[in-house]
Amino acid sequence: MPGTGNPYATSDLGRRVAARRALLGLSREEVTERTGSTSGYIAYVEERVSTPGAEFLVRLASALETTVQDLAGYTADLPQGGAAAGRRPRMEEIDEAECWGLLDDHGVGRVALEGQDGPVLFPVNYRVVDREIVFMTAADSALVRASAGGTEIAFEQDRLDEAFSQGWSVLVVGTAREVPTAAEPRGRGRPCGRGPGPGEGGRPS
Repeated sequence: MPGTGNPYATSDLGRRVAARRALLGLSREEVTERTGSTSGYIAYVEERVSTPGAEFLVRLASALETTVQDLAGYTADLPQGGAAAGRRPRMEEIDEAECWGLLDDHGVGRVALEGQDGPVLFPVNYRVVDREIVFMTAADSALVRASAGGTEIAFEQDRLDEAFSQGWSVLVVGTAREVPTAAEPRGRGRPCGRGPGPGEGGRPS
């Protein structure tokens, strides 16, 4: 008996467009307005295998506040930091307020702590709630053991723009603590505006 699902396969481009639009909290109508297209075509790009022209991809990337390369997946498997350094690299200080602003309210960061066999690093999905960094982890993980013992941990988040040889990095140091519900913060930190160093943030360029 024939299936009742969508007979068309969603492309990687479509999935990236839909994910980026959802991340920005945009409706298809808003993306339509930004690109000068139609909501039907935005739906087509997201839901089916499409081959948009270069001009439309540029408008779409701009509307979604990203790059054509990221939408097309050209940079998905490339590690950051491969580009040449700037001719005159320097480090600018970032104050605490800007550190929290750069962390935004969610994303993927790294948590570092001292494990049984030495320093360990964990990638985590996080949120920022009232200047506290919130993340969930497995009940038997090293992060839970660290929070139970009041261990000091470090959290790091960064962004690089290799095309312009610039970016930023924020490092937060604080005491981990476990809370009874997932809705409450699990980690408290204190970002600082000098760089680089423990508990500091910096913007290299």
